[in-house]
Amino acid sequence: MYLGQKIVVVLPAYNAAKTIERTYHEIPFAIVDHIILCDDASGDDTIPIAKSLGVNQVLHHDYNMGYGANQKSLYQAALAAEADIIIMLHPDYQYDPKLISAMVSLIAQETHDVVLGSRILGKGALKGGMPYYKYLSNRILTFIQNLLSGYKLSEYHTGYRAYSQKVLTAIPYENNSDDFIFDNEVLAQIIYAGFNIGEISCPAKYFEDASSINFYRSLKYGIGVLHVSLMHLLQRSGIRHFQLFDRVRKNVQDQ
Repeated sequence: MYLGQKIVVVLPAYNAAKTIERTYHEIPFAIVDHIILCDDASGDDTIPIAKSLGVNQVLHHDYNMGYGANQKSLYQAALAAEADIIIMLHPDYQYDPKLISAMVSLIAQETHDVVLGSRILGKGALKGGMPYYKYLSNRILTFIQNLLSGYKLSEYHTGYRAYSQKVLTAIPYENNSDDFIFDNEVLAQIIYAGFNIGEISCPAKYFEDASSINFYRSLKYGIGVLHVSLMHLLQRSGIRHFQLFDRVRKNVQDQ
């Protein structure tokens, strides 16, 4: 625990057999109480390796349901385990597990409700091997998203995130997409609810065994991001109402 709060790390896994061991061994177990992995119908040995490492709870999908669906299963399990702080860490070793301590500290000490590990803060993205086209699209999309959302983040597209329990119970994430756009829908809901988001610099790691999506799916994702941001603007302005923001509970402290 950290400051009396239960810390749960969730690992959305898909064909992570080659990288999960490195990821797992760098998790700061001094503060982490529970680890949950959900395997989205991998075709490799992700599940047996996870169990051999001692992952506390291993879930699996019988068929590939998608990145968003994987997170839904993980968050439901984490909340059922009475987590106070939930950290999503990809088991492909793209993000540094040692940063969990810093992310947890910011939430446990109530300076932030959500903490993102940003690859853009500092100069680590391109140095870490992020392809230039991905870096450029990340910067363009983030610029547009900041304009449309009325918020200011260095990056909306990181998969390294920490949430307080109250955030995940305030947003209807279970109704979001089962695909990659899930992450941006969650952030739109969090911003709309008025929660405080912090960022820390997270060096990027790009290598052969790290997960990645192809150009077509990247293009589909980019269009989806713009659509979510436009919906957020119209909803916030009172021009139109969207189901994405139904049942979002406003952060009382910010009202």
